Amino acid sequence: MPAHERTGIWLIGARGSVATTAAVGLLALRAGVTGGGGCVTELPAFAGVPLPGWDDLVLGGHDIAHTPLEKRAEQLAHAGVFGHAVFAAVRSGLAEVDAEIRDGYHPASHTGAQADAAARLTADIRAFADRHDLARVVVVNVSSTEAPCPHLPEHDDLAALEAALADPARAVLPSSSLSAYAALKAGSPYVEFTPSAGITLPALRELAEREGLPYAGCDGKTGETLLRTVLAPMFSARALKVRSWAGTNLLGGGDGETLADPVTANSKLESKARGLAALLGEDVTAPLHIDNVPDLGEIKTAWDHVSFEGFLGARMSLQFTWTGYDSALAAPLILDLARLVTAAHAAGQSGALTELGFFFKDPLGSDEHRFAEQTARLISWAGTL
Repeated sequence: MPAHERTGIWLIGARGSVATTAAVGLLALRAGVTGGGGCVTELPAFAGVPLPGWDDLVLGGHDIAHTPLEKRAEQLAHAGVFGHAVFAAVRSGLAEVDAEIRDGYHPASHTGAQADAAARLTADIRAFADRHDLARVVVVNVSSTEAPCPHLPEHDDLAALEAALADPARAVLPSSSLSAYAALKAGSPYVEFTPSAGITLPALRELAEREGLPYAGCDGKTGETLLRTVLAPMFSARALKVRSWAGTNLLGGGDGETLADPVTANSKLESKARGLAALLGEDVTAPLHIDNVPDLGEIKTAWDHVSFEGFLGARMSLQFTWTGYDSALAAPLILDLARLVTAAHAAGQSGALTELGFFFKDPLGSDEHRFAEQTARLISWAGTL
């Protein structure tokens, strides 16, 4: 990849906590007021990979919210996600990023065919690339989790889907998948960082293959599930039978409010459950609860109780608690994914980037959930770019 090539990162949900933290982080890295802590691509193993530099990345995006990015960042600084000194150092740059955020798609406010909405979203991405003379734009969905998407026949066939999109009387795609469709039509690689449907629909994967575009997902792995993918293989390797694995997530902020809806929470719960079942290789009683605790603000706490059985049937347990700022854990991964997908696209790769399963709870195109194996696959693959 030529050193002068500039890459756009187009964020769906560009004024949310994760996107705002990613914007603050990128500006802070450029200004030299923070190091690369939390950024996987800053590790020595990636030193020889042709990744875009921090100065080569340009941010923009879609959102249905209109709170200025500077105000959102100020709120996050007050919440403790990053320091006020960092906020002060990047404050002026946030206005430039905010100027590149366009109105997103909302089914309640859109009138007419979904094809028209998709054309507008696509035009926004293309205009962004033209304004900044970008070699490519990587689209990353970091918007609020959607309720599970009911299956429609049109989701399985691209021609049928596009015909249905042109019908003003129908809405066949959820917001995340309409954004994915618009991204692919704009010639952009796509990353699904949420458990929403996004690019998982067969018709959209068909479109990505047709356009020769890479994609990755789903559902960023930042806290509790990250620990599970490290710990679960330990039990299997030591022949310790896990009898149950119960978890409780307590969170506030926008995520807490969104996931307070049981229907919406199901997307997250299903994503987490699939990973644990794959890791343990058998069905295990694994109740999981997500509770909205507004007082926690941007902090997320996860508590897990693991009951297991060892030699002579001895019953034992492991308990752990993970407390952190989910936005601060997720934001550097957004930058990592954009850099790695950029390198993959520049190298001519297309389809599901299974090696990026390292970053996800529910990796597309891969049933490998063990963190050590995912890490090895990622580093080996990156070395070929």
